[in-house]
Amino acid sequence: MRILVTGGAGFIGSALIRHLIAETGHEVLNLDKLTYAGDLRSLESVADSNRYGFRHADIGDAAAIRAALREFQPQVVTHLAAESHVDRSIDGPADFIQTNIVGTFVLLSETLEYWRGLEAQAKADFRFHHISTDEVFGSLGDDGYFTETTAYDPRSPYSASKASSDHLVRAWHHTYGLPVMVTNCSNNYGPYHFPEKLIPLMIVKCLAGEPLPVYGQGSNVRDWLYVDDHARALTRVFEKGAPGESYIIGGRSERTNLQVVHAICDALDRLRPRPDGRPYRDQIAYVADRPGHDHRYAIDPGKLQRELGWTAQESFETGIGKTIAWYLDNEAWWGPILARSDAGRRLGLKAS
Repeated sequence: MRILVTGGAGFIGSALIRHLIAETGHEVLNLDKLTYAGDLRSLESVADSNRYGFRHADIGDAAAIRAALREFQPQVVTHLAAESHVDRSIDGPADFIQTNIVGTFVLLSETLEYWRGLEAQAKADFRFHHISTDEVFGSLGDDGYFTETTAYDPRSPYSASKASSDHLVRAWHHTYGLPVMVTNCSNNYGPYHFPEKLIPLMIVKCLAGEPLPVYGQGSNVRDWLYVDDHARALTRVFEKGAPGESYIIGGRSERTNLQVVHAICDALDRLRPRPDGRPYRDQIAYVADRPGHDHRYAIDPGKLQRELGWTAQESFETGIGKTIAWYLDNEAWWGPILARSDAGRRLGLKAS
């Protein structure tokens, strides 16, 4: 199939494209605005493939979207382009509204017109796959899991903008008949992750000998999903999933933030000991918590497992090992990012 991937230069998008080119026969067009978090170096391994192409464009640019659809003639649109960092959404929500809500509306509108012009069989086979987050469901207590029927309860500008985009996608299905699918995933981690998110940030700060900022007491819980497992799940959904359905994707790997930081520190003690011989845990510094910090996310991916046969291949232990090893071997990728960006600076403190 021909797959149009929006946001394909980002963390999850690039992992999906690397998987599609390496493990399938699909053709891919990567459409990306190349914001601060987009990096074409993440796609160097597939850049020379005759099944891969890149187009520099914003999902909010209707003319650019229209041209890409007309020229590439995709059978699947896989929509990953989004602003995604909660702390940045607290400081500057406007970009999240523009990209995640308005951009999704523009993409849906142009895709609908393209779909309406297809022949009958192509129209029946077409899929619009929208990738979202478990954060739209709000915060769990100490028990229970998110499922596909969990009510929406977003708590941050980021999660509210993603919830809005989810609703738009479903509305285009119910009102206009566009064959859509929605997936909501837990926290991803792995190679090529922009170093403002917890796991890559902790790794690079360990290596730099800097304090490791842990929000509050580090008791907030997340379910962790290795990004290559997510890429395999996304592929399974747009290949085999049913129009109008939602699927949630998780790794069944709940950890507190402090447990994650401890795992990174302990692994680096073995793999790259500090010059002074002290443990990396000595660098942990507890800082003021994020405003409105959700207590716990946890996902039950049973529907995806039962109906589409997907299961995660990586445990948290194997996935974090691969991730740390990649960052140790690829400072040439993340070093320039730290030098030119504010990735290591604390954000999200503007709220009261």
